[in-house]
Amino acid sequence: MTDRALLFDLDGTMLDTDRLHREVFADMLAPAGHDVTEEFYLRHIHGRLNADIFADLLPGAGDPGRLSEEKEAAFRTRLPKPYPGMPGVDRLVARAASEGWGLAVVTNAPRLNAEAMLEAIGLRAAFDVLVIGEECARGKPDPLPYLTAMERLGVDPARAVAFEDSPSGMRAAAASGALPVGIRSSLSDADLRSHGAALTLQDFNDMALEDILRRITGETA
Repeated sequence: MTDRALLFDLDGTMLDTDRLHREVFADMLAPAGHDVTEEFYLRHIHGRLNADIFADLLPGAGDPGRLSEEKEAAFRTRLPKPYPGMPGVDRLVARAASEGWGLAVVTNAPRLNAEAMLEAIGLRAAFDVLVIGEECARGKPDPLPYLTAMERLGVDPARAVAFEDSPSGMRAAAASGALPVGIRSSLSDADLRSHGAALTLQDFNDMALEDILRRITGETA
């Protein structure tokens, strides 16, 4: 049980892996005639479950689950270890742990990927709660993964901050009742706010982070 918590999406929030994902999708979708530009990636792929992506973009290519496994195995092969975390994330996680905040990762990434990414940025040991969207009855943009994380931590949504970077993740965070904070790794402040962000940060070194934490603790500057 905890009286306050930080909830983190993973891809694009704790580390910037969009380039690696985009490269893998480009290789897989090119035979079907899809040109995975950055705009295409943000419109059709970013933040969505793989099964939905392949069902939409490769409807005749076979089992979306199998394609998802192939895609994620290719991603893990390309992921360097170690890999840089989002600026400031390691310091924020260490600080939160020392101050008694509950910590959770809430991601639509498959479990093997989530484990690999956390290991790559050196933060796996910091998180006892790891909620995987495809292991829930409903993944993001449904709020269930965030609600599951808060239930496991025993924290009230009003006492939690959820950090996100994608449209579907932002909608999930906002609907969960946590304070939804966007990370501007690939989308603008306006884009993130249009999907539910109450506030946005460039990264975890952003000076605005202190005000966000004070919203939960009730402390004044």
